[in-house]
Amino acid sequence: MKRARLLELREIYRRELFESVIPFWLNHSLDHVNGGQFNSLDRDGSVFDTDKSMWLQGRALWMFAKLYNEVEPRPEWLAAARHIYDFIMRCGFDSDGRMFFAVTAEGRPLRKRRYIFTETFATIGMAEYSRASGDAAALKKAVDTYRLVVDYLRNPGKLEPKVYSETRRAKAHNVSMIMLATTQELRLAAPPDPLYAAVVDEALDQIINHFLDDDAEAVFEVLGADGERLDTDDGRRITPGHAMESAAFVLHEAIERHDTSLIPPALKMIDYSMARGWDSEYGGLLYFVDADGKPPTRLEWDMKLWWPHAEALYALLLAYHLSGDEKYARWFERMHDWTFDHFPDPEFGGWYGYLHRDGSTSTPLKGGMWKGFFHSPRALWLCWKLLGKLLT
Repeated sequence: MKRARLLELREIYRRELFESVIPFWLNHSLDHVNGGQFNSLDRDGSVFDTDKSMWLQGRALWMFAKLYNEVEPRPEWLAAARHIYDFIMRCGFDSDGRMFFAVTAEGRPLRKRRYIFTETFATIGMAEYSRASGDAAALKKAVDTYRLVVDYLRNPGKLEPKVYSETRRAKAHNVSMIMLATTQELRLAAPPDPLYAAVVDEALDQIINHFLDDDAEAVFEVLGADGERLDTDDGRRITPGHAMESAAFVLHEAIERHDTSLIPPALKMIDYSMARGWDSEYGGLLYFVDADGKPPTRLEWDMKLWWPHAEALYALLLAYHLSGDEKYARWFERMHDWTFDHFPDPEFGGWYGYLHRDGSTSTPLKGGMWKGFFHSPRALWLCWKLLGKLLT
């Protein structure tokens, strides 16, 4: 990429992050009556459902605290983080240490899922908030929650199985990916602990040596417990955006460890995902792909969602930065053009979340129980920061 283009791109990402996405969420999402953050926001930022997603509270806590720590110590960012942290502490945890997935506006429990992702996002949020605030109790709660998650994952039977394990034993890529990412964030705030290296090593082994399949040229979401392929809908499913997000975490570990051997497999994850996921007819990234070309059963398979595009932008730019291969710059430009042509809303700010295959808007919402203040601002911030490095 030429310097003039890098400068132009950096300004685009700066403007979109600081003048559109952050103000939209900061101005519309905070619940000043009950605490925490409303998640279900219409196109103009008005709240259309007051129930709150607790896993999005953890994500937003992390994002506001990360901006405060890494960009600029703006009081309004720390205040938003504290506002959300207090709500999580008051309403997020059940008596067993697990967390609720959804609560009412007032914080009364609505739903508790078998998955541990709410706990992992609270972990990174509390850890980052401890860095911003100096609150030792927040760090202790982050470490305790992390250890609880590891205990659940390492002890079969503690988590209710999704299917009868006597019939089919399986494992999911998203668990390895999220434990890699969670540990990477916790390490920034917590004292050194051999557990962190063990969890990261295990996650890298699963991602690179199991879910990444060079023969199929794919990153699978679900495998048999011993790493074998499953000829089922779940077993054939590829999620290109997820694979690229995971690849970025692997590349982060390559940087952290100064281990260049981690770069080639991560680049393969990106290559395979772009080859399979890019929509040659309409552009953009398909949500799901069947590895064998069989009919996808998830009806949203051909939709274009905000988060795979956000994650792909950063993964491609990071791949270019670490490899110097111009093909990633070209892919980044294509992804950038499609993403910025379709997701940002110049009138009200923020990003749409759900588009039809042709790029037309499926629903005008900017936030819901699954879409919050996380993927878009994270990718914009990371790209803005990395574009600055590429200019030096």
